[in-house]
Amino acid sequence: MKFASLAALAAAVVLTGCAATGPKFAQQEALTPKLAADQGRVYFYRVDSFVGGAVRPSIKLDGAVVGDSTPGGYFYVDANAGKHEASTSTEATNNLTFVLDKGEIKYVRTKVQMGLLVGRVIPELVSADEAQKELPSLNFTGAPKAN
Repeated sequence: MKFASLAALAAAVVLTGCAATGPKFAQQEALTPKLAADQGRVYFYRVDSFVGGAVRPSIKLDGAVVGDSTPGGYFYVDANAGKHEASTSTEATNNLTFVLDKGEIKYVRTKVQMGLLVGRVIPELVSADEAQKELPSLNFTGAPKAN
């Protein structure tokens, strides 16, 4: 019985260590600068889950690394209006193409799916309503990067 309790505690510690740290969404948003009139903003986020917690690939926007897909974390990138491609790569590369307008905000959720050897992290566009339900529980994972 003691072994099972100890194993559960160890698993909880390991899994907790995989979650993002940093200010919560509401706290960080109060410090987030306004969007420049000639740009759009893309929020990248990943809800916390027991599945694939150790899988944290880089997220690229138009070929440049802008952050990592971290469970329980989010970050944003301000980018010029136009066509963009977000991608993640583990054992396979997964791409998402979208158009960003001036003043527009897009939300890209990354989600872990089972792969052959490693979990695959898939970027997907979600609605503002859906993102606003998920973002408050997430932690800011880094300084914003312009693209």
